[in-house]
Amino acid sequence: MIVLSEAVVSRYERFSLYNSPYAAHDTGHAIDLYPGDGTAASPVEGEVIGTRTVRCPPKPYAVDADHLVLVDCGDVVARILHIDPAVEAGDRVETGDSLGRPVRSGFFGQWVDDHVHLGFRDHDQNLRRASGSLPLEVDLSVRGVRWDGTGEVVETGPTHVRLDEPASGGERKGFAAVASDEGVPLDGGLVHYTGGGALGPSSGELSLLGTTVGRVDDRDVKWADVAVRVTGEDGSEVLATGLSLFASQVPFGAKVVFHEGHEFSVGDRLTVAVEPTTEPVRLG
Repeated sequence: MIVLSEAVVSRYERFSLYNSPYAAHDTGHAIDLYPGDGTAASPVEGEVIGTRTVRCPPKPYAVDADHLVLVDCGDVVARILHIDPAVEAGDRVETGDSLGRPVRSGFFGQWVDDHVHLGFRDHDQNLRRASGSLPLEVDLSVRGVRWDGTGEVVETGPTHVRLDEPASGGERKGFAAVASDEGVPLDGGLVHYTGGGALGPSSGELSLLGTTVGRVDDRDVKWADVAVRVTGEDGSEVLATGLSLFASQVPFGAKVVFHEGHEFSVGDRLTVAVEPTTEPVRLG
């Protein structure tokens, strides 16, 4: 088991183990680290042993190439994605050193913020394949923040809105995440990505806003077939793609995803509900 220390993860504003459609995140075997300041700091120390450029799916909001940086950390090799590298094989990097500049990858959904993807492999594994990352654990606690499903829009993008609720604790230190009804901090794309995670002790079924959303297996959560419905102040209703869930040490609110777009504006008061469905939105 690879363990990332609190000192490393706390260099970044947010993190997620599960909020991605890609293989390593299905069971939390990789972490996405969100710096929030446009930097591309290394989350590991070691010797760069290679870089690789790969083509991205064409997206009008993204670049057409992404990059893989491989760092020999001693016992394991770190795989770092979404950075246009300013380093090359033979360079020594320390934790916090700049690796280059972040790229807006065509592998991102439009609502996804720039981040550093980190996973680990044994030396004798295929270092370039998307699958095969080693189990990963974060050595810190995440506080669950309860939410009643309401909030005011404080940020919009073409495919998302962010609400001012749940309030994440003001001056309280440490990482927090939207909590299940049981108080368990949640991670992942509910329900647009197949799996999610529980960032705190839990077992059995988990619910959110009064509806069962999944069942915990160790730390992994298989989402139930649910839909996210959003109601505006005028009573109009629209189905959302899902909720983007993560852990943050800066103030945050619920992030609601609409992958085909929306018509909400800053200042709108919204009510979010989760309900059973036979046709959940799945993007990966």
